[in-house]
Amino acid sequence: MPETSARLLLLLSLLQARREWPTDELAARLEVSRRTVRRDVDRLRDLGYPVHVTRGPGAAYRLDAGSRLPPLLFDDEQAVAVAVALRTAPTTVSGIDEAAARALATIRQVMPARLRHAIDAMRVTPLANPWELAAPRVDSGLLLSLGTAVRGGEVLAFDYLDHSGPGEERQPSRRVEPHHLVIWSGRWYLVGWDQGLPGWAAFRVDRVSAPTATGRRFARRELPGGDVAAFVTSQFDRGDVPGHWPCRGEVVLDAPAEVVARWAPGGPVVEALGPDRCRLVLGAWSWIGLAALVGTFAADIEVIGPPELVAACAELSHRYAAAAGFPAPQGG
Repeated sequence: MPETSARLLLLLSLLQARREWPTDELAARLEVSRRTVRRDVDRLRDLGYPVHVTRGPGAAYRLDAGSRLPPLLFDDEQAVAVAVALRTAPTTVSGIDEAAARALATIRQVMPARLRHAIDAMRVTPLANPWELAAPRVDSGLLLSLGTAVRGGEVLAFDYLDHSGPGEERQPSRRVEPHHLVIWSGRWYLVGWDQGLPGWAAFRVDRVSAPTATGRRFARRELPGGDVAAFVTSQFDRGDVPGHWPCRGEVVLDAPAEVVARWAPGGPVVEALGPDRCRLVLGAWSWIGLAALVGTFAADIEVIGPPELVAACAELSHRYAAAAGFPAPQGG
């Protein structure tokens, strides 16, 4: 059983994490009796925390919000999580570097020595994923505007830079019912129902500008499949620009388009040619690297072009044959 002070901190942490806790669940998590839970709740009330209890056989506790709520307390794991989040947040959101540093300094100042040492030892240096294009940071004010619309269920109007090859152009006045803000692979996405299509879409937030709340509310729709992460990763064109890579090629794979779209790096463009066949346009740092990436799908490959990709596939076939101890392929 934890000591009383540690148990009170854990109890407070649990009450902050969930709207309501049945007494039996709290007793089980704290490894104490129901009577001890009641006494600990009374101690929190004495410290000024407004803990409300529902009476009866299904008694439950909740921590009410209020102007007299004392400063929130963190347990060790929460404090470390907050510190790490503050150190990594500026890598994807612009305009919060100084605020995050000040917040981290404030939290560090009130930490016990053991936690300060742990935080100081965790020097987090986020690195770009070499399999992805550099993810642009997004403005914190833009995220706030989009998040407010998502929470309020309000239709948004915004301009959007649509990727359609070399001639990118900003399309004005997209009207979208915003449902989710998602960060995936270092990029922020707004998932919503595009009233102009109409249909579901994932918009790269760094391509959104001039968001305007229309004042019109919308009824919540059910996202296909119900899984926002799966929806974003299954989009054939997530707005990445494969032309930014030094090498770009096109192949046809005997594999389902949704599988290839989910796992292909380098800003892919995927077109379904049938239930188990698709066209893939992919970028990479070298022709050998591009040929190797295409081979990771464990599917039959037809190289459309360019000739450099054909040559790279031939070179790889020789290398792999030698590595496996087989005679080099003929004609390559």
